[in-house]
Amino acid sequence: MKFVDSNSTLLEIVKKLQEAELGDSGRLSYILHALEKGKKIYESDKKYLNEKHIQLQKIQLVKENIEKQKNLQLNQLASGLLSNPVLIHRVHNCASCNNELSLEEKTVRYQDKWLHVACFNSVIKTEPVQSQVAQIIESSKPIEQKTQTKAKTDPVLVLLASVIFTLLVFTAYSMLSYLSIIAISVAAVMVFYHIISRREPESQYSYGRRGASSYSIIVMIMPFALGTIIAYDGYANGFMTIIQTIFVWCLTLSFWQTMLFVPLAIRSVSIEALLKEPDSYPKISVLVPAYNEEKVIRTAIESLLSTDYPDKEIIVIDDGSKDQTLNIASRYKDKIKVIHKENGGKASALNAGMLYATGSIIAILDADTIIGHSALKHIAKSFSNENVAAVAGNVKIRNRVNCLTWCQALEYLSGIQIMRRGLDYFGAITIVPGALGAFKKSKLEEAGSYHKDTLVEDFDATMKVLRSGMIVNGSNMATAYTQAPQKLHDFYKQRKRWYRGNLQVLRRHSDILLNPRFGYLHKFSYPLLAIHMLVIPVTSLMVLAFAIYQLLIGNYSYVAFTLGMFIILQYLLSAMAVRMDKDDKKMILYSVFLVIGYKQLIDILQLKAIFEEFIGLKAKWTSAQRVQQ
Repeated sequence: MKFVDSNSTLLEIVKKLQEAELGDSGRLSYILHALEKGKKIYESDKKYLNEKHIQLQKIQLVKENIEKQKNLQLNQLASGLLSNPVLIHRVHNCASCNNELSLEEKTVRYQDKWLHVACFNSVIKTEPVQSQVAQIIESSKPIEQKTQTKAKTDPVLVLLASVIFTLLVFTAYSMLSYLSIIAISVAAVMVFYHIISRREPESQYSYGRRGASSYSIIVMIMPFALGTIIAYDGYANGFMTIIQTIFVWCLTLSFWQTMLFVPLAIRSVSIEALLKEPDSYPKISVLVPAYNEEKVIRTAIESLLSTDYPDKEIIVIDDGSKDQTLNIASRYKDKIKVIHKENGGKASALNAGMLYATGSIIAILDADTIIGHSALKHIAKSFSNENVAAVAGNVKIRNRVNCLTWCQALEYLSGIQIMRRGLDYFGAITIVPGALGAFKKSKLEEAGSYHKDTLVEDFDATMKVLRSGMIVNGSNMATAYTQAPQKLHDFYKQRKRWYRGNLQVLRRHSDILLNPRFGYLHKFSYPLLAIHMLVIPVTSLMVLAFAIYQLLIGNYSYVAFTLGMFIILQYLLSAMAVRMDKDDKKMILYSVFLVIGYKQLIDILQLKAIFEEFIGLKAKWTSAQRVQQ
């Protein structure tokens, strides 16, 4: 596809799309302001505009063709029907106006129905155009805008899943003989256990004997068991026994997660498509905390104002900004609530906003985020189950301008579409993101609102809600578009805050690990978090050291085979995630960096956070620099 690239042409396209009410109004508004100021826009935005422009051209072509057909039909009617009127021999009513057709009136038969000639003229003037244009619009809408009555499993997803499972079995069989077969067998047993032992999320919480979950126990004893087998079989000795044990252990965990999350993710796609519109939409209060957000706050507000929702309340909380954030937000005070307070942090700002919120549902939107046009409606759908206390939105990276931002976009996509969908099956999603998430106000208040002693208030609030015995689900159709750090320095500052904050929350809620009353949070979600935050970074780097050692001793084929299998697996998982979310296929090309390069970068940053937390270094709020468009 050849893109239109000049700002003047793009500006004209945006105005045409707005006039035709085609596309996401919030995103179009954002692009319009950037173009009017003569600024460059992202390539992803250019692609979006060109796709919508092609869609608009198709609609216009259909209208022109229908107009020609209408004129032809009217000419035929005038020359034939009016000179030879059709007489009605029994009483009928007009299918359009429902008035009785008399014998003296000129009538016409259309689509097995009788109509007055005047009514027929009106019908063919509007009906064909509307129906055919609707078909074009509906066929090009992303999945989040479709309403389906019957869910069907995507055969492409099933094919990808089959290839993934075949690859796992082949890898296990080829790499370490029967030891890997044992490993994948353990993974299969764990998957089977979790799926068949699932109860409805609302009945998962019960009191019982204190202790670690079966999953936690298996994960803890597995390295010792596999290490004993390796040592006995004589595969390696001393230090290499430990490294190889860790390698097989990581292999088992990777197999287990893939075997569990892939089928559950496919099932989640079908289930979410069956969600129905609520009988009435509850009032939603959207909180937008802002501190020194003058570059982005206007677009966040305008995207919310144009969001399609019947009963919404927008509350911007200026947390003592030193720039023009408050002044910009105040320009919209006739349409939104603007609160100004002394600087106290994001948690403090959200709690202040809740005091002024009158909606039964509290939605959170970051100031640098553009909300999808129908996101609030999809969030409301997910609250149809009275036991659902919170809903996590689908956050997308929109400034895909270099390798770093593309890798982040793929990281977000894979995490949401594969792993989070699996957690959704158990009603135990652990993070309702601050970029776009929602809580029932009463449940959030009962859980203790937001706590300012952690750097990731959204993670902490979600954990508190889950502890209260409620369900946390995700809505992949409720989309939001956020900025990602474009420079390595900004990326470091963002992840430093995230990873230190995650460890703070993990330690704050460590009692979950031994308390079965917390249901799937105890059985499944919390152990999984602990492994990903504490164990995987260490073991991943040890496996890297093992691979380097194998290269030094000349075992090139072994390293190439192992690395190749994991890269192929990542490409397949990325392809599945892109298929589920209907996102840009170009993202799949960056899958290799989630195995080599980007993966090691985030592992090192996580290890640094673990070390700083261990020595008690004070954690500080750090954030990436905003980019104005």
